[in-house]
Amino acid sequence: MASIPGLRVFLLVLFSVFLTVVLGFGLPASLNAVMWLLGLPQTSVTECIVGLYLIFVAFVAMPRLPRGWVKVDGKAVLVTGCDSGFGLALAKHLHKLGFTVFAGCLLKDKGGEGAKELEEMHSDRMRVLQLDVCSDEQTNQAVEHIKHCLGDPEKGLWAVVNNAGVSTFGEVEFTSIDTYRQVYEVNLIGTIRITKAVLPLIRRAKGRVVNIASMYGRMGNIMRSQYCMSKYGVEAFSDCLRYEMKTWGVKVSVIEPGNFIVATGILTRDIVGNTSNKLWTEAPPIVKEDYGKAHFEHQMALMRSYCNSGQKDMASVLDDIIDAITSKRPYTRYLPMEPHLWIRVQLMTHLPGAISDFLYF
Repeated sequence: MASIPGLRVFLLVLFSVFLTVVLGFGLPASLNAVMWLLGLPQTSVTECIVGLYLIFVAFVAMPRLPRGWVKVDGKAVLVTGCDSGFGLALAKHLHKLGFTVFAGCLLKDKGGEGAKELEEMHSDRMRVLQLDVCSDEQTNQAVEHIKHCLGDPEKGLWAVVNNAGVSTFGEVEFTSIDTYRQVYEVNLIGTIRITKAVLPLIRRAKGRVVNIASMYGRMGNIMRSQYCMSKYGVEAFSDCLRYEMKTWGVKVSVIEPGNFIVATGILTRDIVGNTSNKLWTEAPPIVKEDYGKAHFEHQMALMRSYCNSGQKDMASVLDDIIDAITSKRPYTRYLPMEPHLWIRVQLMTHLPGAISDFLYF
């Protein structure tokens, strides 16, 4: 999100060239040394390089291989956050594939457009639920409705997709505790609440838990601490749940989308304008004085430009969610994102912090 000065762009390119040269000349020499230490013929170096390249192709560059598919056979899926964005598109796509879909919508009782669109399908396999993931009462009501509609609850619910979420921005000193609490409550506690409520049904089906996190669940960024900390929590919760559910045959997957701001509309210029006014108005006087209006306006300009960025097509995210639901051997993590963001995630999660900080901040 933050702009990168020209010098650092140059350094990133230089780093890529340097890495290429090191791999081209240093890797053979290193492998020769390893072969010598192991007492193996150094003629094996070429084969080792080819082997490493094949591993790279297999894990990075090669398209996803089929890993077997489960039969739909009337299976049911609960999707939260179906008012718009990923949730709305996913609910329609799952229905098209033959699943029974329980579509949780925050605004169903308020005449939300997403809920109306799904209800107008007039299908017995599309059940639209009023569901605020922050409400124990609505969560319990939704689960009871699902049990009733399943007919035989012992067969279980095949999958839950925890998609409901909110996004906001603001530097730490401009962000209120209430804002942190709100984002945390929806993105993390909401995911935990829904998962715990339906987990007995998921276990009976030996089904799937699919949690929508973000690339910001793997790396931080300026002005996104509220969102990042909630998505980091989703990542940790998903890992722990995956370990526990292995005994039960339940697969837990995390989807880590990149920048889909344009596609989902989760942040718009109007939202940025309203939020920025609130941030400045409610900031303590000492914060306004120390940061200054010019700095604040510069950061808000970056956010406005960010609203026009990212991928417009949600297909890659939907494909990954469907794979997590229908593959016999789903991946632990899916990273639907643009190549430059994938590279950034790898650098920020694998390089020493001092280096990644220098490159990006």
